[in-house]
Amino acid sequence: MLGLLLCLLQVAIFAQNAPSSSLLPKSFAGWTMSGTPQTGTSPAQADPAHPAVLTEDGLKDFETATYTNDDRKLTVKAARFADASGAFSAFSFYREPRMNTEAIGTMAASDNERVLFFRNNVLVEAKFDKITAMSASELRELAAALSVATGPEAQLPPLLAHVPHQNVDAKTVRFISGPQTYAASAQPISAETIDFSRSPELITSNVHSSSGDGSLMIIEYPTPAIAIEKLKTLETANPAPGSTYVARRTGPIVVIAWGKLVESDARNIVGLVNYEAEVTWNEYTGLGKKDNIGTIVIGAFALAGIIFCISLGAGAVLGFTRPLLAKIFPGRFHARTEEDDFIRLNLRD
Repeated sequence: MLGLLLCLLQVAIFAQNAPSSSLLPKSFAGWTMSGTPQTGTSPAQADPAHPAVLTEDGLKDFETATYTNDDRKLTVKAARFADASGAFSAFSFYREPRMNTEAIGTMAASDNERVLFFRNNVLVEAKFDKITAMSASELRELAAALSVATGPEAQLPPLLAHVPHQNVDAKTVRFISGPQTYAASAQPISAETIDFSRSPELITSNVHSSSGDGSLMIIEYPTPAIAIEKLKTLETANPAPGSTYVARRTGPIVVIAWGKLVESDARNIVGLVNYEAEVTWNEYTGLGKKDNIGTIVIGAFALAGIIFCISLGAGAVLGFTRPLLAKIFPGRFHARTEEDDFIRLNLRD
């Protein structure tokens, strides 16, 4: 028994200390990994310039590898996060507005030889020595070969669904989940005004209208009550006094637009963001069929009706079957008479 316990303890220790599964494949689309990849779990090692951002986004580990394909060279750096929200936050932080949108993984952007993309909870930066017509296709194969999370951890933040498709510059959309990323993003509204102690999530972007350009910020707080409270502060937080500034609340979301916009355009833009609550019954309410007295009464009447019909049918069968048989088969059956029903005891002295 003691030996079994020691064996189980050793297995648990090994599982705890065992390295996580490799992020990058050994080969893909004609590219082969050269040498031993560099791995680690330290945000400071992954990005010495912004370790706090990676920590806040939930970095778990990273891997850097060099691939070769004949005389060509490709450097790939992959970072795994706790979920897709962290990967999307890091992607939007490192993406630059000048980068072109690409169809690789969940989202992707490129700037000549540098391609940035993420799939589920894994963010990848690929640097080619030379771009070819097949580079995007090759990276799509790499994205498909990544070891990524599935299920809830692979879901993008729900707040992203509230970003309007009109007027918004998709290349500038950023998802921010904490004060470190917010500070590194150099937003004009102070972090104290946003109040990250209330655990908000934000999306920022540039917007365009016929009257000019501006900025949009969508802030989601945990509850509508907190949003109502914070709206009072955010309504007076114009980062550029004298310019247009509009704040509006919808459910737990506060929407702000400001910049070189006429007020009507700013109000139209914030009006495109609308929160729609989804209600799901997940608690016992006592309103089921088995708890409804009306259902029980109706069932009782139905049962009584069924019994009555069965009794009526059985009586009809028993009452009419013998006379009918006597008429069809007179030799074998005969109708009962009163004499047949009279009981004689035949008692004699």
